[in-house]
Amino acid sequence: MTITRERKQELIGSVQRGENDTGAEVQIALLTSRINSLTEHLRGHKKDFAGRRGLLMMVGRRRSLLDYLKRVSPERYLDVIQRLEIRK
Repeated sequence: MTITRERKQELIGSVQRGENDTGAEVQIALLTSRINSLTEHLRGHKKDFAGRRGLLMMVGRRRSLLDYLKRVSPERYLDVIQRLEIRK
C-alpha cells in the first residue's frame, strides 16, 4: 500500500522541472499514486471507513494543489492532468 523509494523517485523524476523541484506538480504526482493504491485497497475492503476518510482527505489536498496550479499557471495544470491521466 505504501509507495516504494524507487517508485517515488521515478514519479518525481518524471514531473519535476528542476533538480531540487518539489513543487505542486511533484506533490500532485505523489498524491495521485497514493490515491490510486488506496482506491485499489478499498475495492477489496469495503468496510475500511478510516481508509476511506484518508482517501477523501488526499483527494481534497490534491484538488487544492490542482486549483492553485490552474490559477498560477494554466499550461502547467493542463500538462499535469494530461500526464497523470487525472481527467477523462
